[in-house]
Amino acid sequence: MSKDVIHVGGEDVVVREDTAKSYRGVIWALGSIGIFIVVTALILFFFLFRAATDDKPAANTANTERNAR
Repeated sequence: MSKDVIHVGGEDVVVREDTAKSYRGVIWALGSIGIFIVVTALILFFFLFRAATDDKPAANTANTERNAR
């Protein structure tokens, strides 16, 4: 079996190739999930900030229907 080196806890560890690939896959998956959460939070923040600072809130539906007559 071929061996590979991974960096864990500040040390280089020699492991089997399939274990190293699995380890790197988990690291990539966790990183991707973290980036997704950060991007989602930023989008939510900007939309809420935009809605909170909107100087022209949506017109009331009842007023719109009354003015249309």
